[in-house]
Amino acid sequence: MKLFKWLSPGLRIKRYIFQFIGGIILLIMGIMLCSMKEQVDPQAAKLVVYSGSIFIIMGVYFVFRGVRRMFKSLASLFLPQKEKTLVDFIYRKRKLASGPKIVTVGGGTGLSTLLRGLKEYSSNITAVVTVADSGGSSGRLRTELDALPPGDIRSCLVALADAEPLMGKLFQYRFKQGTGLAGHNFGNLFITALSKVTGDFEKAIKESSKVLAIRGEVVPSTLEKVTLVAEYQDGTSTSGEADIPKQKKAIKRLSLDPTDASPTDEAINAIIHADLIILGPGSLYTSVIPNLLIKEIRKAIIDSPAVKIYICNVMTEAGETDGYSAYDHLEAIIRHTDPRITNGCLINTAEVPSELLAKYKTEGAGPVKLDIDKIKEKGYMVIKDEIISTADFVRHDSEKLARVLMNFWNRNKKLRRGFKKHL
Repeated sequence: MKLFKWLSPGLRIKRYIFQFIGGIILLIMGIMLCSMKEQVDPQAAKLVVYSGSIFIIMGVYFVFRGVRRMFKSLASLFLPQKEKTLVDFIYRKRKLASGPKIVTVGGGTGLSTLLRGLKEYSSNITAVVTVADSGGSSGRLRTELDALPPGDIRSCLVALADAEPLMGKLFQYRFKQGTGLAGHNFGNLFITALSKVTGDFEKAIKESSKVLAIRGEVVPSTLEKVTLVAEYQDGTSTSGEADIPKQKKAIKRLSLDPTDASPTDEAINAIIHADLIILGPGSLYTSVIPNLLIKEIRKAIIDSPAVKIYICNVMTEAGETDGYSAYDHLEAIIRHTDPRITNGCLINTAEVPSELLAKYKTEGAGPVKLDIDKIKEKGYMVIKDEIISTADFVRHDSEKLARVLMNFWNRNKKLRRGFKKHL
């Protein structure tokens, strides 16, 4: 019988089962002894009650000890190594499960940085990720295997991972040599191979999510093989996400080919039920806006009563946002969508060290100008804070960024009732 398997050698649980059973027996004996006090003479009654109390105390101790050790033994098999106790694990899971329903929209390094911080506040996260990537490992897989580019999705999966750190490192590992392998990420190859085996890119993402035990969901904005097309101010145009910044021209407008690409049901459903929708951070024209060019996604965000925040980039990007201010970033999004696409902006106010400014200047990049008053004049709220890391590069700090967003969310309870229009 399956019941007797619990008594098999090596399970490290028999001793605790016997402790529990022994405790129950002691409890019963103690209660029976105490109930006999009326049946004996007064002198003996004291001894009976005393003995019964001893049995009850010992019974409670062994029942508690047996149950505690059983749970601890079982928990050690299933809990991640970083969790020290069962109560910590349960508390963490319950707390994250009660967090707000958050939808993030974007791609690239910026989005994965945000997700790494947000997963400490909620497990109800859906990352809607662009599949317009055409460069690097993703671009090669797209061209050679006619596959959807997995790079941005892979980065988001790793950012949300709750598995051992080694699994994350494995998915991010980039081959440095080997004919045909050099430059590829293991995670990109894994997701692409899985999509070929299952015949379904979405299923490949779901199975990869299980491998990494992610907190939340990662979904592509579309399953169609879309190409990003940029029209420049001088009237010329370029196709391909990776080639657009290389022209070093001011971008007038973006479009997708095909223009009627359909969104994934998961993306639309997540947006409809979201409490908080976050656009960015990430490359304005090649990571954030491509998702918003899909008509149904754009409409779902505009119609959503959720709180909608755009996280502005800290530095400009050569060939994309040369000389852009914070309002220029916001205006580009509005120009491609609708003024109701967001309720406000989150902007960094920390200064960038001079040595890093010099480094970025040689690459044709610089700090985004903070024309905060102009943003407010247009009717949008502004959240300001120091949210960057300046170790080797100027990047958003995942912990600071998530903390500021969630503090804003918790302070402004009235916003949870939903916006009918932008502030």
